[in-house]
Amino acid sequence: MEIAIIAHDGMKAEMVQFLNKNKDILAKEDINLVATGTTGSKAEKAGFTVTKMLSGPMGGDAQIAARVAEGKTNMVFFFKDPLANHPHEADINMLMRVCDVHNVPLATNSATAELLLQAITVQQS
Repeated sequence: MEIAIIAHDGMKAEMVQFLNKNKDILAKEDINLVATGTTGSKAEKAGFTVTKMLSGPMGGDAQIAARVAEGKTNMVFFFKDPLANHPHEADINMLMRVCDVHNVPLATNSATAELLLQAITVQQS
């Protein structure tokens, strides 16, 4: 299963905290993490193996959207900062739309991401 991780600058610390909290699930051999550039670097520093794309504003969101459309990415954790403006809002909206079109679960906060991971755990039992 491939899970994409993306976090706006104001949410990167929360993403790393979430990853560390759920390391027992996310570090399994059958889970592959892909990420936008800076988020991926932060995850690597926390000890995770991550395939990094470009940074979000440089096209990373679009790269992950393509992976969703190709059927490679099965789930997306995109911790959005709702209190900040983002110059690449069109890419963000496109990624969310592609997830909807291809029926791929998308979590925009840690509470929803936690529920999706619980579903994986139950499914694997």
